[in-house]
Amino acid sequence: MKSKHLVLMLSLLFVLSIALVACAGDGEPEETTDENDSAEEGSENEEAAGSGELVITVPSDVVSLSAQGQNDVPSSNVRENIYETLTTLNDDQEIEPGLATDWEQVDDLTWEFHLQEGVTFHDGAEFNAEAVKKSFDRLADEEIASPYVFLIEQVESVEVVDDYTVRFNLEYPYAPLLANLAHSGTAIMSPTIIDEDYAQLEDGGDVDEYINQNPSGTGPFKLEDWSAGESVTLTPYEDYWGDNAKLDSVQFKVVAEQSSRVAELETGVTHVADQIGPNNMSRVDGLPDASVLQSPSVSVSYIGFNTEKEPFDDVRVRQALSMAINKDEIINGVMNGVGIPAIGALAPPVFGFDDSIEGLPYDVDQAKELLAEAGYEDGFETTIWTNDNEQRVDTAVALQAQLGEIGVDIEIRELEWGAYLEGTANGEHDMFILGWSTVTADADYGLYPLFHSSQHGEPGNRSFISDDEVDELLDAGRRETDPEARQEIYSEVQEKLVDLAPMMYTHHQEYLLGVSDSVKDFSINAQGIYQIKDAYIEE
Repeated sequence: MKSKHLVLMLSLLFVLSIALVACAGDGEPEETTDENDSAEEGSENEEAAGSGELVITVPSDVVSLSAQGQNDVPSSNVRENIYETLTTLNDDQEIEPGLATDWEQVDDLTWEFHLQEGVTFHDGAEFNAEAVKKSFDRLADEEIASPYVFLIEQVESVEVVDDYTVRFNLEYPYAPLLANLAHSGTAIMSPTIIDEDYAQLEDGGDVDEYINQNPSGTGPFKLEDWSAGESVTLTPYEDYWGDNAKLDSVQFKVVAEQSSRVAELETGVTHVADQIGPNNMSRVDGLPDASVLQSPSVSVSYIGFNTEKEPFDDVRVRQALSMAINKDEIINGVMNGVGIPAIGALAPPVFGFDDSIEGLPYDVDQAKELLAEAGYEDGFETTIWTNDNEQRVDTAVALQAQLGEIGVDIEIRELEWGAYLEGTANGEHDMFILGWSTVTADADYGLYPLFHSSQHGEPGNRSFISDDEVDELLDAGRRETDPEARQEIYSEVQEKLVDLAPMMYTHHQEYLLGVSDSVKDFSINAQGIYQIKDAYIEE
């Protein structure tokens, strides 16, 4: 097989130790090159510029083009090319400068960030400290109700020091701050579109209504067109402050079915087919002019229970169903063996992961006993929601068969992506299948939005679990700055979550894409975000 394994999962394990650096980066800018190096790089960029129109087929449309909008991967993959953040994470999950050139921790509660100069937004507005403050003030605005607000809940205020210096004043010491500032939810939006969006809100419009049609960031690409349900097209921003993108354009084309995405790759209609599925790996690798791009992730796939609804408000029922699900059968049968069995929400590269945690065992007999204790000796009827994703639908079918063995009769409901997100955020579901990517590589992001009671619904806690001890531990984990003490806290959280069983974790996925051999310097990072700035098409 000619699959391109970017990084072996075993090699990613070492990031567990490196992730500590992400919480305590020194903020020093990267070493600059001399004039000759810069000139050579500029020449290369000029030669590669305008190198084709890249087409990527994706299973779902974006939901929001606001940096502070819906928290979903399809939207993030587009937005991360439009907007930029103060800090960034490299491939080793280490903090690096972004729109901030460097930073310093003045004291436990105060951080100062020095900003890039000479940067403009796509609409011509100037990037400066005032723009940074306006963007963060909007993120914290309760009227906006951004699902990303938990990323900066510890920030009491953002203060303009001078034109290119901002000061973050914290309520308490917060170790993951630098990592959170690398999250696309904290990306800086143009002050112009923020003002326009507030203006249309006053006229009775919806949050992000203006921004969704007029996104403006400082990123290497700008919006050319969004045809809802069909495609999003980006083109290079010519006045970008860094090295310009090499492509003429990139189109994210919505093709719901896996087989259709692979067919478009086969016929040359598309250059990159996302989520091809394990069963299509040999088909893609058999193509003369394309191959599989396989890459590990910091994500987890899971089956969630709505803990506010009967019978899932009974922990014994949740434990019973978790113990009746054979995750190896799902990984081998549905995923064709691609993926690592998960014992919790945190993937091995994420800080806070603890390989000593033992999940609930696969034990059908004990599952039946627990159901009987809970008063469901003869089982019950329920529903499981999934979006129109073939692997998730196949997983639902497998669950339907497995849980039928203990008398649980499951009806599968398949929804369009946007409706699925809205319905599960509103708690309309019984069971559901979803995933979560810990994009900051820190346990705070991997656990707080999924399990803290303040995060019910859209922010991430779609199981609607509420537990005082878990809340206290998660609050303590984000306030603790000592790495060893933080690890102990997150290990305890993970132990408690095993017993609470708000969800059953199936696997840590590996991203599978089909990529044309003509596409160069394209990749996908551990967070599931396409790396297209330096990509080009070789004719």
